[in-house]
Amino acid sequence: MSLWTKHDIEGKVCAALGNVTLVNKEKGHHFARPYMTAYQLALKVHEVDPDLADQLDKKLGGSDGDQRDSLARYLANQLSRRIKRQGEGFPVEGAFLSNDRVEALQYTTSDGKSLTSSVSRTGKDLSLFRLRETPEPDPLRHS
Repeated sequence: MSLWTKHDIEGKVCAALGNVTLVNKEKGHHFARPYMTAYQLALKVHEVDPDLADQLDKKLGGSDGDQRDSLARYLANQLSRRIKRQGEGFPVEGAFLSNDRVEALQYTTSDGKSLTSSVSRTGKDLSLFRLRETPEPDPLRHS
């Protein structure tokens, strides 16, 4: 059994992405649900399951750690593979945010500590994720 399945990481990711603060609550806004960076997602997943990073033998992330062995990078890589393989059948969609002229991205952990992205100023684009919108059923359409 994969670690992804064993630890129900997809369920934790979906729970975290479903708990994104919606500032633009206008019904039907054409931008839909906001994306989260891989770091924001890792922080939310960490809130859902504080032991997951340790169980996966990963650090949470940040410029002070090994960026190749972080929960943020693990989630981004796993989600990217699943999105590529399953396409619109996967409940999460991804995108990139340009890293052009980004000096630093800083996040706050649930215990108030500062976490700086290790991706800033690397020339790599920043991974973004959100729950895929499910179309509303058309009440006038008959099956």
